[in-house]
Amino acid sequence: MRFRAFVPFLAAVAISVSTLSGAVAEDDPVVAVVNGTKILKSELMAARENLPEEYRPIPIEQIYPVLLSSLVDSKLVAADAKSRKLYEEDGYKERLAQIADQVLERYAVRQAVEEAVTDEKLRAEYESRHSGAAAMEISARHILVKTNDEAVEIIKQLDEGADFAELAKEKSTGPSGANGGSLGYFAKGQMVPPFEEAAFALEKGMHTKEPVQTQFGFHVIKVEDSREKTPPTFEASVDEIRNEMAQAAAAQYIEDLRSAAKIERFNLDGSKPN
Repeated sequence: MRFRAFVPFLAAVAISVSTLSGAVAEDDPVVAVVNGTKILKSELMAARENLPEEYRPIPIEQIYPVLLSSLVDSKLVAADAKSRKLYEEDGYKERLAQIADQVLERYAVRQAVEEAVTDEKLRAEYESRHSGAAAMEISARHILVKTNDEAVEIIKQLDEGADFAELAKEKSTGPSGANGGSLGYFAKGQMVPPFEEAAFALEKGMHTKEPVQTQFGFHVIKVEDSREKTPPTFEASVDEIRNEMAQAAAAQYIEDLRSAAKIERFNLDGSKPN
């Protein structure tokens, strides 16, 4: 089972990180004892968090036996290595230094992100995105054809009382044709500029009197409704905002370090670039 292949390593990493953090939950029972050494529930949960993303949604009850066995194995291997004083070997020390740098790097980035993404800043960013005049969105239909003459003929039929949705089903080459040309509701910035400009200039119930050309062909557009766009709640959008702010903060942190550093780059063979 492929799941078993990566669990021991990830469990060992989780133990290291958990030990470094020193964080122990109040409700943190002992889930195993290996030669007198306790394994806590918090270590098990930390190991779970280090699993690949596709495995994290699996209920803990389902993966508990495999995860616990991996933690037990990690304790056994570590104890054996200590008994043989493998920590005194140069290879171990080199590897430990590499891992220490990686952990320190991640800790530093996480600290930079935590300082930049506070609850107050999240709320401020949300307010900034949704402040000012309320955005409007419209509901529209369109008929897409290949030539200007076809579009002119369709406008003529509409002016004479033809049903827009039926004409769209009959004549539109766009994917929405089968649905009567319906595009649903959309706000500014979601359509190509010529289409958007023409659509938002129409009053409710009106259709364009001239064909609207875009890179897709020639459109005839009808606006069916308009409404004030309701912004998402803070709770519904906070995760997305947090992720975006965290990425930006991490990138800025690295960029600031680069700007203040003297960096020399060489070719793969160690020679200086031409």
